[in-house]
Amino acid sequence: MSRKCDICGKGVVFGGQYSHSHRRSNRSWAPNIKKVKAIVNGTPKTINVCTRCLRSGKVQRAI
Repeated sequence: MSRKCDICGKGVVFGGQYSHSHRRSNRSWAPNIKKVKAIVNGTPKTINVCTRCLRSGKVQRAI
């Protein structure tokens, strides 16, 4: 499963992690992606959606 929202396009972000002694290492932040059955163009389809889009109502869930 790709770590990208099919609605808003939110994906993985890369950056640096700093410890208290200022040692640096690379890390990534992944969005909270859920596999959801939703109505797309009038038909139910399984898509990857971030929880922010689910919560804000941008996705119509299929039952």
